[in-house]
Amino acid sequence: MQKETYEKIFQMIGSDQDNTAVWRVMGKMITLCTAICYVATILGRVFLSQWRELGVLVLVPALSFVAVSIFRSVYNAKRPYELYGFEPLIPKKTLGKSFPSRHVFSIFVIAVTVGHYYPEACVGLGLAGVMLGVLRVISGVHFPKDVIAGGVAGIFFGIVANVLFHVL
Repeated sequence: MQKETYEKIFQMIGSDQDNTAVWRVMGKMITLCTAICYVATILGRVFLSQWRELGVLVLVPALSFVAVSIFRSVYNAKRPYELYGFEPLIPKKTLGKSFPSRHVFSIFVIAVTVGHYYPEACVGLGLAGVMLGVLRVISGVHFPKDVIAGGVAGIFFGIVANVLFHVL
């Protein structure tokens, strides 16, 4: 997206304190709900003593998160607010490391991995992931390509986890 597009979005939704607070709270609530679903699924595997599945459930998202983080650091793409020189709606000072979005990656890898046990949760978390991606773009902290790449990578690694669930 170009600078003019972000300016139009900011004019449309406003950038006053009330609006920015809503964006921040929405993002935090989506992230918190995702974490609760993930932890509940992990605790369920512990309660059922499903240790192999627990290993996949924890290790695939964790290791893929590390891989995405390393890739982001090496690739080091600029964020919209640093490229175009505006204040994002979500307070952020990070420079670079925009591609892919780790927030969106995380929610999608968790959605697909948890979906092995709870398909409805996969759908709900997937929709929340789309909402989070849109939120991160319109708030000016990511480009659309960042959130799309994060979502695709999260789905890919979630599928890897699901294959491993069936192999083990």
